[in-house]
Amino acid sequence: MPHRAVIAAIALVSTLTPQSAAAEMKRIDSKSEFVQLVQGKTLSRAFVKLRVGADGAIAGRGAGWDVTGRWDWKDGYFCRDLNWGGDDLGYNCQEVRADGRAMRFTADKGTGDAANFTLR
Repeated sequence: MPHRAVIAAIALVSTLTPQSAAAEMKRIDSKSEFVQLVQGKTLSRAFVKLRVGADGAIAGRGAGWDVTGRWDWKDGYFCRDLNWGGDDLGYNCQEVRADGRAMRFTADKGTGDAANFTLR
């Protein structure tokens, strides 16, 4: 799959973010708090721009390809199912942290890879 190399490159970039930023971020525990933070905003990072709607929709672009998906809030985690440029990225529940300007999503309920986004 051609998108796998792009996914790996973006994952590498996300690991280069200073860890001190995560220590200052507050854990988001509720769906209402999450929606309040993302409503009307775009989640941005290098080569990626996403909109996460209160209705459960995810839409945007990542490295030139369309990103679509659905999300819900379960047991304190953002759980999403994504498709990126035709590749099914699967279902994953993620820990969310935020500081008002940025959000950090950590896969596998906070034990996996993390990705930082700016809220715009």
